[in-house]
Amino acid sequence: MTDRLPHTLRSDAQDNRERILDAARAVFAADGLHAPMREIARRAGVGPATLYRRFPTKEMLVTEAFMDQMYACHAIVDEGLADLDPWRGFCLVIEKTCALHARNHGFTSAFMTAYPHAMDFAAAREYTLTAIAALARRAKDTGRLRPDFVVDDLILMLMANGGIHATSPAARVAASQRFAALAIQAFRASSDASPLPPVPRLAPAVLLPDTAQRPNRVR
Repeated sequence: MTDRLPHTLRSDAQDNRERILDAARAVFAADGLHAPMREIARRAGVGPATLYRRFPTKEMLVTEAFMDQMYACHAIVDEGLADLDPWRGFCLVIEKTCALHARNHGFTSAFMTAYPHAMDFAAAREYTLTAIAALARRAKDTGRLRPDFVVDDLILMLMANGGIHATSPAARVAASQRFAALAIQAFRASSDASPLPPVPRLAPAVLLPDTAQRPNRVR
């Protein structure tokens, strides 16, 4: 019995951690990142002391809760970059990124939040946006992506996609798929396309890679 006790404690601690992360994702998806930690503890069925022992700050909890989704973003972008047709790769990134954010509704808020001390999450986000900027430049070189596309437009698209409300997760994903198709049509180069208005600042500068070309910046 004594030999089994440390293993039992470790198993219980791991179970608590997973319940907390599952509860955090559900609460953040329903109520946003401003949801109180006590509600997450209640949903997870643990005491506040257990929650804070595992995750001393909400920043740490948000980062851990959505890191898997951020790695999924990595995989999507890498798949797009690997496509020999940059425009097709760009479209793939738009479609799969919208679907990912639709399936994990709280992830959009986490992605858009600047956490200066969450270095792993910030680095992963910067990689994603910088890679998409590089893919966009290649797609522009083919003449199929409109030349005035900027990474800020991706931020705008994610904000709009995150605002989709539906009666079920499946309906939200379906609506997101249609929205992605509309966005791709808007991003496609066209000889009769009207010039876009100036780029607004919708997100903190820390979210946008320095390598992105951002003409007509509204300061």
